[in-house]
Amino acid sequence: MDDAPPKPRRRFRQAFWDEPLLSEIGRKGRLGFLVPEDPKIKEWAKAKGGERFVPSALRRGGDTPLPELSELQVLRHFNRLSQMNFSVETGMYPLGSCTMKYNPKVSEAIASSPKMREAHPLQHDSTVQGLLQIFYELSGMLCEITGMKRFALSTAAGAQGEFAGVLMIRKYLRDQGRGDRTEILVADSAHGTNPASAAMAGFEVVKVPSDESGLATIESVKAKLTPRTAGMMLTVPNTLGLFEPDVSEISKAVHDAGGMMYYDGANMNALLGKARPGDMGFDVVHLNLHKTFATPHGGGGPGAGPVGASAALEDYLPVPMVEKTGDDYRLDYARPKSIGRLKGFYANSAILLRAYSYIRLLGADGLDNVSSLAVLGANYLLSKLNTQGYSIPVGGGIRRKHEAIVSVRGGHGGAGKIAKALLDYGVHSPTVYFPLTVEEALMIEPTETETIESLDDYAEVLNSLFEKLKAGELEDEPKNTSIGRIDEVKASHPLTLKVKW
Repeated sequence: MDDAPPKPRRRFRQAFWDEPLLSEIGRKGRLGFLVPEDPKIKEWAKAKGGERFVPSALRRGGDTPLPELSELQVLRHFNRLSQMNFSVETGMYPLGSCTMKYNPKVSEAIASSPKMREAHPLQHDSTVQGLLQIFYELSGMLCEITGMKRFALSTAAGAQGEFAGVLMIRKYLRDQGRGDRTEILVADSAHGTNPASAAMAGFEVVKVPSDESGLATIESVKAKLTPRTAGMMLTVPNTLGLFEPDVSEISKAVHDAGGMMYYDGANMNALLGKARPGDMGFDVVHLNLHKTFATPHGGGGPGAGPVGASAALEDYLPVPMVEKTGDDYRLDYARPKSIGRLKGFYANSAILLRAYSYIRLLGADGLDNVSSLAVLGANYLLSKLNTQGYSIPVGGGIRRKHEAIVSVRGGHGGAGKIAKALLDYGVHSPTVYFPLTVEEALMIEPTETETIESLDDYAEVLNSLFEKLKAGELEDEPKNTSIGRIDEVKASHPLTLKVKW
């Protein structure tokens, strides 16, 4: 006789990857709430035209086709869904260029305070003086950090900040009677938004090739300068994680040719307290506050891409600008040379508040240390990788800044296979196949918040995965995630979602 206990008639759900839809687990008549039975409320409802709590004038005419569940069912469902996600709070997330920094909880608490959360964008300036003061002071801080004369905070993301900067250059040149300047120089290692922004503003994009070290040289820039040059867009450090040593000479050459210099601030995390774009000769700057100054990035969430300008371009900044008169602050729209308004209301204010608190809490020395640790972490991790598996494609003898790019030896989709397999180890992949100038690229940016132990662990996993790749063992990974390997062909096409209640 088998003494084993009988199996339960129904197993509790153990696997997240078969999590059903709410419509599949709902049951007719099941409630997650109880209608108040207070006699006074019932009397009020009856006076409004109905026996139920909700007055008849506010009730739908028929049944609402929504799933009917208990509160606990809904709670468990969404908690299980949240555990299927990856985040910087659950594991290392070294997504190069994107700067997936940890967001300090104190910044989150400040940005979520009632005074911020309950402010309305249509309130009069006189009722939000504290918030406007914060924005005014943040603008001054960003000027000090970058060496710019003024900052506009309204642009909603880095790409929109880029677009604003190029529009400012175009309007300035037209006001100068130089509207025939129709070309923007862009380094071949640039983020894809650079040529896109220039093209959207009506410019012809002229690609500046990098040398064998992955750098834009003064010689390569001079070779592309013509009387049609309106300016140049440059990222420092560039997307290879390398500081551009010719940047000051490049700025002078572009200025001498009658153009303007635009700074892509996506990689400012490497330069805080170390160097300023304004001192390098840049005329306009955008900053990704949601990257450099600790706001969760990715997932389509709100961003902030403030634009800073030199004295020459200050009047062309997008409106509104925060102005101070005596002790009063106001939003100024009356700026005749401005490129105009690019976003409704005034920016993603909670993102600006996070950045403000981050800067105030760290101070100048703290920001300087952020860059020191970010650069140290990237170079340390690079030093731990097996060079038999991961080659340094360009600039091998040059120290990286906040991020490092390696090429997976052997080719044939190795970078993608390793990236997928990393998820099985509880860590996220680096950026893959970017920059486009590097074959089988892994773009690794650990940021300043990772410990030496997590860097060691990450390097160990990468090294072990290359050995598995070489042995032909990485074909079906990841295997331990919620949905396993995704069909990339299917995922790249538009999907039509249809749910029957």
